[in-house]
Amino acid sequence: QVQLVESGGGFVQAGGSLRLSCVASGRSVNSLAMAWVRQAPGKEREFVAAISSINWRGGSTRYAESAKGRFTISKDNAKNTVYLQMNNLKPEDTAVYYCGASSRYTVVVDTTALEYWGQGTQVTVSS
Repeated sequence: QVQLVESGGGFVQAGGSLRLSCVASGRSVNSLAMAWVRQAPGKEREFVAAISSINWRGGSTRYAESAKGRFTISKDNAKNTVYLQMNNLKPEDTAVYYCGASSRYTVVVDTTALEYWGQGTQVTVSS
């Protein structure tokens, strides 16, 4: 069983930065396809970023268009942790951010393919 615990959310002004962390237990993040997904009030969950389970060049990554150039997903295998560095935050980035994982796929951009979920961390960006 994989457990995921997110942290690092908070309140920030537009243009600011936050780094989210997702600590995994029960399995190595190197063997899991990991992803960050967000859900804004009244909206469906939305894919943000993903990093593959293959330890090749640090793991291949995928980003939603809204995240490209501003967000960076990375992982630290020694700490069994996945990060989401978010820069130049905008009010439309306000949401609960969830960490997800899959043991079945190499990389996941479809949120329905994620088997394991964390409890989420709130990110609020003021204008």
